[in-house]
Amino acid sequence: MATFAMAHPGVTIDITVTDEEFDIVAAGFDAGVRLGEVIEQDMIAVPLTSDQREMVVATPGYLEIHGAPEHPRELVHHRCIGWRPSPNVAPYRWEFEENGVPFDVAVEPQITTNDLRLMLRTALAGGGITFALEETFRPFVKTGELVPLLGDFLPPFPGFFLYFPQRRNMAPKMRALIEHIRQWR
Repeated sequence: MATFAMAHPGVTIDITVTDEEFDIVAAGFDAGVRLGEVIEQDMIAVPLTSDQREMVVATPGYLEIHGAPEHPRELVHHRCIGWRPSPNVAPYRWEFEENGVPFDVAVEPQITTNDLRLMLRTALAGGGITFALEETFRPFVKTGELVPLLGDFLPPFPGFFLYFPQRRNMAPKMRALIEHIRQWR
């Protein structure tokens, strides 16, 4: 967004970050960003990232005390740090795949939050096993602070896309953003 703003100083950018799913058109937004697998079919989608991958991690200290799960279904016997978008929604079910068949595990987290940084800090403090996008954990895996688990059960999936409704008369600012994204990517 920084390079787009520099290239287009006359365009005002208002970004709202939320985990809530809602109708961007009804809410008055020009576009949204979501993972490719959850975009409505009547929207136009422009890729922002390559494929993504989830990662399950824990600290070496946690694993030394509690052991490492060998299969995702064993996660129900571990202290897990989970995520949910809001208090009135059940914690996210961790998604896996085995022999090409997707399945999920309701881990019943001991700690649940809607803040990814809190999940990360709690895991780094030895608070349990957590689950998020690989890029979140990559620097900490590299330093050995976190250990990746269950990688064979976590295949790549379509990454993030800018999505927007089909419009015959697209606003010039949207056209400029789309062109910028395509050049940047």
